[in-house]
Amino acid sequence: MTLAYYPGCSLHGTSREFEESFLAVTGHLGIDLVELDDWNCCGASSAHPVSRELGVALPARNLALAAEQGADEIVAPCAACFNRLAAARHALATDADLAARMPEIVGRPLPGAMGVRNVVDVLAAHAPRIEALAAAVLEPRAMARLKVAAYYGCLLVRPSETTGFDDPEQPATMETVIAACGSVPVQWNMAVECCGGAFAISRTSSVVRLGRRIIADARAHGAEAIAVACPLCHSNLDLRQAAMTRRGEEPLPVLFITQVVGLALGLSEEELGIRRHFVDAQPLLAALAGPAEDA
Repeated sequence: MTLAYYPGCSLHGTSREFEESFLAVTGHLGIDLVELDDWNCCGASSAHPVSRELGVALPARNLALAAEQGADEIVAPCAACFNRLAAARHALATDADLAARMPEIVGRPLPGAMGVRNVVDVLAAHAPRIEALAAAVLEPRAMARLKVAAYYGCLLVRPSETTGFDDPEQPATMETVIAACGSVPVQWNMAVECCGGAFAISRTSSVVRLGRRIIADARAHGAEAIAVACPLCHSNLDLRQAAMTRRGEEPLPVLFITQVVGLALGLSEEELGIRRHFVDAQPLLAALAGPAEDA
């Protein structure tokens, strides 16, 4: 089965560390990817609020390209890209009139079916291999000391009829991946709450307020890091975290789920791009590298 890789705009730009860690981890796991040739922007987050037709056409062209290039499925690590590709697939499957007009709009035939996958789903499918490799290359107790809050946000899980995620309110797939790394998934209250998304530009104070609640809840439940699978969620929680603290709280590292897996597999911080984050993860990583306390 050929899996096409759709990087989208963020992974080739502001979230290079997401792409670097994704490619490093999938390569280490032996997952064969072929980057989609001549891909275009999926339209998030500006096209679909303006025009439903355009909001479907942009991602539909990428689905058509994937089929032309021999792919059976397409993986979009960015949660927003995944959501738009999945939404286009759903729209074409449920709106016969739109589906009939779309080939002329995009200038190519559309596939009868194309699997759309997100990064969490791909990693969860390889959870047994992640667990085996992590146990082989690392002192198991090192990652077992890492308590991680899985943050899904909105676009991975909703709407459920589009994304097909395990549960829109109480998802557990990312926790499966975290546990495979030997770490402890934290039970907390804000896993699927919105970070404010693109309001970071127009209503920055609202994003800071929402992010403060997310960070505070993760910290209150013992998390030492937050794992995300969305470039915008990462930006809102990492870049703006300095504005969220009120009482001198210690910063809480925000890692892409691919970076959590990469650390468990023994990949270097340079390979995973961790040093590009605004919240310094070095103190946490240094503590993990230290000797484990005897049980």
